[in-house]
Amino acid sequence: MTVRDTRLHAFRADLADARLEGEVVAERFVAGTPARIVVPVADVLKAPRPDSGINTQFLFGDDVLVFEKAGGFAWVQAERDGYVGYVREGDLAGRDGQPTHVVSVPRTFLYPGPDLRFPRADQLSMGSALTVTGAAETRGTQYAVLANGQAVIAKHLMPVADRAADYVAVAETFLGTPYLWGGASGFGIDCSGLVQLSMRMAGRDVLRDSDMQAAGLGAPIDPGVDFSGLRRGDLVFWKGHVAIMTDGENMIHANGHTMLVSLEGLRDAIDRIGYLYGGPTGFRRP
Repeated sequence: MTVRDTRLHAFRADLADARLEGEVVAERFVAGTPARIVVPVADVLKAPRPDSGINTQFLFGDDVLVFEKAGGFAWVQAERDGYVGYVREGDLAGRDGQPTHVVSVPRTFLYPGPDLRFPRADQLSMGSALTVTGAAETRGTQYAVLANGQAVIAKHLMPVADRAADYVAVAETFLGTPYLWGGASGFGIDCSGLVQLSMRMAGRDVLRDSDMQAAGLGAPIDPGVDFSGLRRGDLVFWKGHVAIMTDGENMIHANGHTMLVSLEGLRDAIDRIGYLYGGPTGFRRP
């Protein structure tokens, strides 16, 4: 049988996605139940226990399929990028309506009503999907109102059909955001999460992890021995790491050196990273 990546296909020895029947071996197969993420950020764990490592994160409004609920955790697969993992059962609810808007700034507050002077009810990351049912204005500030009466600053949202013009410009809005292994939100993000979320806002859904992106995102390029062939938007890969070129010489990346999303010269990064991890393993143009 074909070797399947368990990060992108829901199968274990005891249970598997019904769509994989005949392709993988499992004791039983089940159809996924539709659900939606209803917390600002849901950690997606490697195993159904609190001390498990984080593989990625899902955002408020992300749709998933649920294959199992047990012990307070749910085994799920994201519909957007196919990522499989475990989230807490409380992170999920049924799907109620279709999202109309997406948060288009790195972070925003959710208020209990349309007034920025109210204590915040919660906070949301860029990429969170909301169903807006109304509008309000308080002291000249426009709000998008949700069905439960909560409100978001209207100019922090864009319609789900809209797209950012330049994914690199989106990535640049995350400068100073803390680095977080497995992070995929405006509250903490890793290198491939920055690529994925920035491209998502520009209308392109890509796979989550850097090895997946290195294997198939865009087309491979040869920048030349002096790297003069690189341009804004190109991707530079190291083993386990990816950066986005902001121009022919500089790049932006979420990195464990500064523990932030930072700008860095490509040559400086190659020199700094090289003694531990070697040189770049590839270059791709999305």
